[in-house]
Amino acid sequence: MTRTDGGGWEGMDYRGWQDPEDVRRRLDAGADPERWGVGGSRPLHRAALLGSPEVAAELARRVADVDALEGGTTALWDAVVERRSENARALVAAGADPGWVGPGGWTPARLSLAGPDPELFADLPEARPGLTEAERAVTEEGRRLIAALGDFYDDGLGLACVGGIDAAEAIRRLEATPADPELTAELEEDPYAYDLDETLRIVGVTTVPGGCVITQPWGYGPSMPGIHTRLSAGTVSYGLYANPKSGNQGSIHRDGVCEGWDLHPGGGPDVGDSPGEVLFSYVYCNQAVAHSLAYAGLRPTDARAILGPPDHWVELPDRDYWAV
Repeated sequence: MTRTDGGGWEGMDYRGWQDPEDVRRRLDAGADPERWGVGGSRPLHRAALLGSPEVAAELARRVADVDALEGGTTALWDAVVERRSENARALVAAGADPGWVGPGGWTPARLSLAGPDPELFADLPEARPGLTEAERAVTEEGRRLIAALGDFYDDGLGLACVGGIDAAEAIRRLEATPADPELTAELEEDPYAYDLDETLRIVGVTTVPGGCVITQPWGYGPSMPGIHTRLSAGTVSYGLYANPKSGNQGSIHRDGVCEGWDLHPGGGPDVGDSPGEVLFSYVYCNQAVAHSLAYAGLRPTDARAILGPPDHWVELPDRDYWAV
């Protein structure tokens, strides 16, 4: 008979997965090491992502198969992708396979060479062969870009990242005009002093190495499809809206045509991704802005193009930017 309760993990939150004594107590009292929640998620995968190394080791000791899959990946793969190095070490010590072949043909050991802890499994035979020259180039540019941008609060941010054209060409394609300098000065001081409807057509435009960035630190304006159909003629543009309610939303337009919508930039690799897509998504995991810039081939040296002040504040013509 299928259980309909939470498998003995009721009430578990982030702090619970950090507490080896609580986890051990639950397991000794009959909590199911193979199932968490009514949906049947695996506790070991939760521990790999959220837990302490001690919790990951405890659960790994109690499951029937430390390399059992959830969502098409092992707990070790998830720990590597989410940069939980100590958890990954604990899982390998408990028997997890660093040579398991996952999405795109990558193994956890070899993928970790492109992460922030490249020595994690570098000495294991499963990490061989190492990264190719092309893979190293993607990895090194990702590290450079993420470091150059630094940390900032991006909720509510809208971006259009366009390869191969500068700010002047983007402004021409958008038929934009200079914005009211008094208004933009007030927006730089307090962008939320206005309703979004009043400022949705005000955007910043900045040239960066590789192309340009259209930014709106307070709204989704640059992510509207009608912006990208104009900007992406003969090139590629990546749109991002860091939606405070539902998370990062991305889009890809190439030569005026939408190739992807409602994407999740920074979300990490997916089952079914190509080898190159797995590497790119891993390098930029949890880095939605850097992901968006890099996808379009942009190489800014700091965060000014995103956070301002931009090269130009402009006002877009009054038109339906949701019509494509």
